[in-house]
Amino acid sequence: MIASIRTGLRSQKTALVCLGFLLVLFILTILAPWISPHDPIQVNLALKLQPPSLDYPLGTDHLGRCILSRLLHGARVSLGFASLIFISSLGIGLFVGAIAGYIGGLIDFVLMRFCEGVMSFPNLVLILGLVGIFGPGLPQVVLAMMLVQWVYYARMFRGMVISLKERNFITAARISGSSQWKIIRQHIIPNVLPPIVVMGTLEMGWAIMDISALSFLGLGIQPPAPEWGAMIHEGKSFIRSNPELMLYPGIMILLVVVSFNLLGEALSDRFGVKRRFEKE
Repeated sequence: MIASIRTGLRSQKTALVCLGFLLVLFILTILAPWISPHDPIQVNLALKLQPPSLDYPLGTDHLGRCILSRLLHGARVSLGFASLIFISSLGIGLFVGAIAGYIGGLIDFVLMRFCEGVMSFPNLVLILGLVGIFGPGLPQVVLAMMLVQWVYYARMFRGMVISLKERNFITAARISGSSQWKIIRQHIIPNVLPPIVVMGTLEMGWAIMDISALSFLGLGIQPPAPEWGAMIHEGKSFIRSNPELMLYPGIMILLVVVSFNLLGEALSDRFGVKRRFEKE
């Protein structure tokens, strides 16, 4: 799969640039505790709203905190938890979709009707409802997003499994005496996982947008911890005098989401994977 992705991206310079940008950002995110010039939550009112300088490359916010340090640590939240949501949702969707598609019958009917019921509501509405039940906070937001996102993967997995289970190599495995679980684990999952992982590149952008939107509304990460959406919320009171407080995190969200979308488009074209809203 990695060789196919590399081959498909060589001729698409934009996708390569996006991939390079995301890799660099992930590395900076991992190294943030060591490369950040200052403590991202340290308040120093004597230095509030300072312009860029050698000590504070992007200046300081209304509480005298280093904006660059907060952007780097905010990336850890946005990228880290978006990855956690994707991996967890993928795992649940893989399990449910494989069971529904391969076993079929009443199990398939019940699971798919439940998925269709969840998919009939806008994502953000369901997430907001769950966060209202669980209470505000980043762990609650992550849990709510996981509970909503997995149904899309499950439905896609189910369709792929149905198309695969009558193929000759599956029939041969069944005739040889392999159990259902062994067939699902060794033959079904390896064949449906690559296109779903490619689609997950598109989903990462959605996850980052949702996390930032909920933090902007005050339902995600709580002060003083840094996160891009929360930084935009804090900076909105200074939009006239210091618009950079909103501009810097807004640009980061834009660059990351656009990079994931362009990279996902390139990979989906390569593997023929449809977007979420193009699915049956």
